[in-house]
Amino acid sequence: MPHPKAARLQALPPYLFKEIDRLKAEVAAKGVDVINLGVGDPDQPTPAFIVKALQKAAENPEHHQYPSYSGMGAFRTSAAAWCQRRFGLELNPATEVVTLIGSKEGIAHFPLAFLNAGDVALIPTPGYPVYHSGTLFAGGVSHFMPLVAANNYLPDLNAIPEDVAQKAKMMFLNYPNNPTGATADAAFFEKVVAFAKHHDIIVAHDAAYSEMGYDGYRPISFLEIAGARDVGVEFHSLSKTFNMTGWRLGFAIGNAEILDGLGQVKANIDSGAFNAVQEAGIAALESDQSSIAAMQAIYTERRDVLVAGLQALGLKVEPPRATFYVWCAAPQGMTSTQFTALLLQEAGIVTTPGSGFGEPGEGYVRFALTVSKERMAQAVERMTKLTF
Repeated sequence: MPHPKAARLQALPPYLFKEIDRLKAEVAAKGVDVINLGVGDPDQPTPAFIVKALQKAAENPEHHQYPSYSGMGAFRTSAAAWCQRRFGLELNPATEVVTLIGSKEGIAHFPLAFLNAGDVALIPTPGYPVYHSGTLFAGGVSHFMPLVAANNYLPDLNAIPEDVAQKAKMMFLNYPNNPTGATADAAFFEKVVAFAKHHDIIVAHDAAYSEMGYDGYRPISFLEIAGARDVGVEFHSLSKTFNMTGWRLGFAIGNAEILDGLGQVKANIDSGAFNAVQEAGIAALESDQSSIAAMQAIYTERRDVLVAGLQALGLKVEPPRATFYVWCAAPQGMTSTQFTALLLQEAGIVTTPGSGFGEPGEGYVRFALTVSKERMAQAVERMTKLTF
């Protein structure tokens, strides 16, 4: 007997990275040495001092019981202190910080707290697929804000129809940006705050790549802007910052009333992050941050090898000053999918078609800087033998 899936699942596009994993396995099964520049999963191990902190904390029987859904007080205090040092933010750990089981979890659950059936969420495209899927699961409607090169991959707030803006309940933003690598400055965030206040919109800023800046660039927090805390929250992740993707730990900061809504959802859905993992997170946040500087240096080297190679091939690409992604225009006359297929089938290189992140991503391919400098040079060498 067939068991049809719920309409909310049928409305979802195929999850992009699951399909990439399938294609990668298909090519690898043929004996091809695959270089994976697809999914953004850091290849470097979690720093040893963080691992040791987990090992010690895991032996504490007090951590073997249910944790608090909102997070250990010590972790939230540590997160608030990190935000003060990094961005100059003064946060109340008890009300303005919530622990997350990775920022993806918080972002996915966030619309459940504020969207009723038919409510509109403003979603950047191309963008991280979870903004749209979380909106759909909450019964909301996504209105997509195109990110295009002509506007430096920032949404044009003036292009949002007035009737849509009036219906909108929330806006997702993500800078430094996945997949484009674009960055946002204070002037843009000031426009967002004014727009959100005028239309009574909640802003949810995904800052997962805040520590992945290069060449001296230090991304800012949305909450540094005057009035931002009146309208929004920001999601932070330890995944990319400390190479802790598998650990599932992050936190949300900002408006206390908004975070309380997210906390109510979490109280009914999950039982919080494992306290031993939060202890390891404290060790990471309270460290001297030298592991971040080392990570930035590694990604800078890889970026420079890849970008120089792509430019030498005549491809249109600029070196990103943040994130570990390179957003490259496909060769003239080729679609995103065609270029991705060529790289995979003829060179054994996994990339991500820009179109998979949304319609405005058509004509681009995303490369992730998640292999060694030597391996990246090998990928460039393979591409020199292609015809396009």
